Amino acid sequence: IRENPSTEKSINLFHCLYELDDHSLVEEVQHYLQSGNLQQSELSSSQWSAVVFVLLTSMQEQDVFVLNKYTNKHCTSDEVLLKLLPVVAASRKAEFNNCDLNEESCAALASVLRSESSNLRELDLSKNKLTDSGVKCLSAVLENPHCKLETLRLCYCDISDEGCAALTSALRSNPSHLRELDLSGNKLRDSGVKCLSAVLENPHCKLETLK
Repeated sequence: IRENPSTEKSINLFHCLYELDDHSLVEEVQHYLQSGNLQQSELSSSQWSAVVFVLLTSMQEQDVFVLNKYTNKHCTSDEVLLKLLPVVAASRKAEFNNCDLNEESCAALASVLRSESSNLRELDLSKNKLTDSGVKCLSAVLENPHCKLETLRLCYCDISDEGCAALTSALRSNPSHLRELDLSGNKLRDSGVKCLSAVLENPHCKLETLK
């Protein structure tokens, strides 16, 4: 298990080890999580997989995922996000506020939102430099009928009318799930706002809050 297998393979191995009553690595990671030392520790690939295993088997952690709780000086936020994607998919709400994420992170999150098994309903990406490119990536997956996201917060994400147009197109294509969209603090002009406002006139649009 210490030979850097994939996260999915490692999680399966942890299940096997748990059934064989070998809890050593999992208990080590549980200690990191409970003591708050995770943010000071440089974890191996197997330890990160153990973190995923522990969080996935803890119902308390599955409701809200907060990325900042797991980032440290040894790993960028993007790297931690990739390691913990299975936990994000299992969570109902994910908070990535002010995490230095970029458009590449949006591609990883898009893979989660695209999955039929994803539980994610609320996503906060505020204060990250996602730019229009990142928003276009997210917009593409919002068009997917399997995407069940209900709340999307993109405050202060360097989004212009171009990104706004992509979101508008997504809402037209798949108007049935998103209830709240927050774009406050972005570089939107009147044309972008009008474009979004027009979507609200669609009788199938379930959007209740637009900021």
